[in-house]
Amino acid sequence: MNTFERSRRTLCAAGVLLLGGCAATAPPTPPSAAAIAQLSPTGKLRAAINFGNPILATRNAAGEPQGVSVDLAREAARRLGLPIELVLFNSAGNVVEGIKAGKVDLAFVAIDPVRAADMEYTAPYVVIEGSYLVRNDSPLRRNEDVDRAGTRVVVGKGSAYDLFLTREIKAATLVRAPTSPAVTDMFLAEKLDVAAGVKQQLEMDAQRVGGVRLLPGRFMVIEQSMGVPKGRTAAQAWLSGFIEEMKATGFVAAGLKRHGIQGAAVAPARANP
Repeated sequence: MNTFERSRRTLCAAGVLLLGGCAATAPPTPPSAAAIAQLSPTGKLRAAINFGNPILATRNAAGEPQGVSVDLAREAARRLGLPIELVLFNSAGNVVEGIKAGKVDLAFVAIDPVRAADMEYTAPYVVIEGSYLVRNDSPLRRNEDVDRAGTRVVVGKGSAYDLFLTREIKAATLVRAPTSPAVTDMFLAEKLDVAAGVKQQLEMDAQRVGGVRLLPGRFMVIEQSMGVPKGRTAAQAWLSGFIEEMKATGFVAAGLKRHGIQGAAVAPARANP
């Protein structure tokens, strides 16, 4: 390659980087009046915080909510210029009921076709794994071994795992715990065969109770998104841009790191934002 050709390629590469830098630092799209109205029908942003998924939210030593969903809710409210109210729930199923009942304006939920009947979703911001937990002496060794007649699988009622397994399980029997955090204790107390849920929650439970193990790998991947009540399309459109910016700028990654979250990854950018 001659000197002219090397110089030309260097300039072209610099131009691409410059354009990319300009795109990355473009100012965020301000919310429309319609988006603000749809996200604050009561004059404030009511955001659902689900303690049923420790990847999204937990309580700190003072009992206050913390986590990546809390961070995103507060940042969204700041961008919208709205006061925020964190509405606390112990399960994803209760969050969905809150959305349907008009008790909240924004939720952090797993994408699922059943829930799409009542919600408008953004693209996912976090991807997490669903795993199975069994006793150490269980004959089950693989995820594929679970769906057999006589196997009883406990799952949090209304969770993404419940919705997924309701569609996918053909031979095993599903047993529903009131919330996802209650799954392992119900699994032990009722001598069930398998507990299903968030991999990180089950790992913490395994350390807490002992005598149990996770099956290798995962039985599903869960895409966590922001959701609003059905028909609030202006809100969904603004939140879609907001969540892509939060992923691209490292806000989501920094939140996961700050809160010590393992077993979750930032979702890839939407193909056509």
